[in-house]
Amino acid sequence: MSAEESERSRLPFEPKKKRQKPTKTQSKPAAQPQESSKQADRKRPYTKEEMAIPQVVSQRMIRRVAGFCGVPTALGISALVVSYLLASYFNIQLPPIAVLLVNMGLFGLGVLGITYGVLSASWDEERVGSLLGLGEFNTNWGRMVAVWRETRQKNS
Repeated sequence: MSAEESERSRLPFEPKKKRQKPTKTQSKPAAQPQESSKQADRKRPYTKEEMAIPQVVSQRMIRRVAGFCGVPTALGISALVVSYLLASYFNIQLPPIAVLLVNMGLFGLGVLGITYGVLSASWDEERVGSLLGLGEFNTNWGRMVAVWRETRQKNS
């Protein structure tokens, strides 16, 4: 393992080898033979298969997003319908600000559910993970923060 990989654990579906960026040279008028050797030195980009999230992990993420996003969103829509039905058929007037705040809260939970659904899924193909995914969320959040810090250090 390189020093970079020892700082953080590699993702289960992350490519094994990191590609090196081609070294930049000083700008000189290049002759034709040197140009072809530069192209030979360049490594090909990652293939779609190397960059893709495995199908099992992707399906796991989709199921979690559907649950953690779909339930609050469905509750938000049903709260609108219930408030309408109460006002129409039972002549119960709810304060509009209360209906607004409840809906904003539920739709906001739906938006947060998208992120939590992806991060709470186990990114390891062989391991399903727990029902709520709290352990997986902590692991995946740590990986994400480590990559952000690593990227910030490289760019500074």
